[in-house]
Amino acid sequence: MDHAQRLEAERQRTIGRLASLSEDFEAIVAASRDTNADDEHDPEGATIAFERSQVGALVRQAREHLTELDAAVTRLDAGTYGVCEGCGVPIAEDRLEVRPLARTCIRCASPGRR
Repeated sequence: MDHAQRLEAERQRTIGRLASLSEDFEAIVAASRDTNADDEHDPEGATIAFERSQVGALVRQAREHLTELDAAVTRLDAGTYGVCEGCGVPIAEDRLEVRPLARTCIRCASPGRR
């Protein structure tokens, strides 16, 4: 599988995950609207608030991942995909296979590197 195919497959998975999470979030919000749960005093209210917060965070993460995927496709189209944004050397194929959204080589991504 080449880079374009890998990115497109990941994009499709992310879009599906985002749709599912968005449905879950809307269902939680609708359920909380239909109850008289008082988050502060009702034991169920705290659970609903926690679920809403957790699913909301997952929705934001999926959206951010989709944004990063789109940026990777833009780099691919521009011919800069696989080139380290830190030092300009090619990013190892093994790294791109594991982290297709990688913007930096392993050396530049290492902790303590400036």
